[in-house]
Amino acid sequence: MNTRTLDTALLEHYVKKILAAPVYDLAVRTPLQAAPALSALLGNTVLLKREDLQPTFSFKIRGAYNKLVQLSEAQKARGVVTASAGNHAQGVALAARELGISARIVMPATTPELKVLGVRSRGAEAVLHGESFPFALAHALQLAEATGCTFVSPFDDPEVIAGQGTVAMEILRQQQGPLEAIFVPVGGGGLIAGIAAYVKYLRPEVRIIGVEPEGSSCLLAALQAGERVVLPSVDGFADGTAVAQVGAHGFDICRDWVDEVLTVSNDELCSAIKLIYDDTRSITEPSGALAVAGVRTYVARHGVRGKTLVAINSGANINFDSLRHVAERVAAYTAA
Repeated sequence: MNTRTLDTALLEHYVKKILAAPVYDLAVRTPLQAAPALSALLGNTVLLKREDLQPTFSFKIRGAYNKLVQLSEAQKARGVVTASAGNHAQGVALAARELGISARIVMPATTPELKVLGVRSRGAEAVLHGESFPFALAHALQLAEATGCTFVSPFDDPEVIAGQGTVAMEILRQQQGPLEAIFVPVGGGGLIAGIAAYVKYLRPEVRIIGVEPEGSSCLLAALQAGERVVLPSVDGFADGTAVAQVGAHGFDICRDWVDEVLTVSNDELCSAIKLIYDDTRSITEPSGALAVAGVRTYVARHGVRGKTLVAINSGANINFDSLRHVAERVAAYTAA
């Protein structure tokens, strides 16, 4: 059996998991919304996958619930521990509450207050530890080992990846006509892995484009090195994707099935937040605007015109008092 056949078998494995994932016990089927102003600006049809409309205002509820619902009764009784920059944390908190599971969630001390409150309001214990996600992750793994609780990875787990892959299932059902590319924000790689597995198995001609912040581009670094690497530091501006190393399970898919990875600056993220607001009157967090920023970069780089491009608005958990900084950066970026 050749390598490509083995790779296709991996995709088929994930497609079956995605189709069977019971995420709609909690998650909702989000709209694929036209962005007329952005489309006119870029000369392409841009569609926004509105994952910011999930109950926890992020796609992460999909993977979190899919993992927790499949735990054994003994695992559920012992409880779960996870680490998260905030969006996975809220997904685990909500899923755990609905399933009657105790949850302890380690979050970086720099996590936006809105996300911390989102965890506590859903009945989970929030533990603030470390200056960034890698420190929180290490502490969560220690807690899981010491307590016997099940560790729930925010991205490096097949069930989490399958849950996130239901986003792709919806996109292909909602856009059955021409589709040039899907732009996916990348942190640890769970979302893009699930999307790539489903789309490349069913519609391999559709391009899968990852978008990372310049200050935390762990997937791009791994693809360039041919193996997973640990970034020496991460920029926390896009806190939802501030990850130092892409997950192993996700990288197994991404190394063969992701067509391109783009990086964008913080100013480009702020500008994308405004563009999304102009079309939808919704406000995304910086990581939630990555895909739209990536669409702009892709169109400029490749000269694409007249194509249908999907951008995933992955989350809207931003502190209100951060909006002034975003507006200031947009003004400076536009003036420059």
